[in-house]
Amino acid sequence: MLYRNEHFVLVDKPAGMNFHSEEEAGLAVVVKQQLQAEIPSGEIGLYPVHRLDKMTSGLVLFALTKEAAQTFQTLFENREMDKFYLAIATDKPKKKQGWIKGDMHSARRGSWKLASTQDNPAITRFISQSIGPNQRLFLVKPLTGKTHQIRVALKSLGAPIAGDERYQNLQQAQQEDRGYLHAFAIRFTLFGESYAFSVFPQEGQCFLAQACIEQIRQWREAWKVFETK
Repeated sequence: MLYRNEHFVLVDKPAGMNFHSEEEAGLAVVVKQQLQAEIPSGEIGLYPVHRLDKMTSGLVLFALTKEAAQTFQTLFENREMDKFYLAIATDKPKKKQGWIKGDMHSARRGSWKLASTQDNPAITRFISQSIGPNQRLFLVKPLTGKTHQIRVALKSLGAPIAGDERYQNLQQAQQEDRGYLHAFAIRFTLFGESYAFSVFPQEGQCFLAQACIEQIRQWREAWKVFETK
């Protein structure tokens, strides 16, 4: 756990861990077990307020009270929760920064695709920077919370996330040591108090390469990056 107070707990999810339990204990179960070990007496309330895909690492919030959970839900609905992700692609994108907007429609076998219509669009803002030959690091701010939103957005740019076996060419994806998507930073105000957190990726050769680390350091206060763009 990275942080805990009376309202919420913030954890750093490993890549490759399911949010809910399947064959192995999922993130929610592991976090509750850790809390019970730290607070052996009393009932532990744990309320998921958002989720990450299995391949995605990084910051996940759990509310510890119903009141906090309801407030977080309102923050998400009103787009008052700033979240920022890191991603690496090995293909050249159609553009290096900007916005990606469009409705998302279900495709085959649980995948999604981006449409040109704007009835209820997924909205994503991003910048990117080359970190080596055939490697580009993206800083992504989703303004909506659609399933697979960032993964589909980068796929629509012609630069699917490296190691994403659903949206990248499967043979290419299987050459990577992980799916390169990381929930990097989060900022919000809860019950009158402001919070901001960021956590560097802990796994993946590409994320841990020196050029990548140096660029991530420049984006550490991710909320300020987009204020200047």
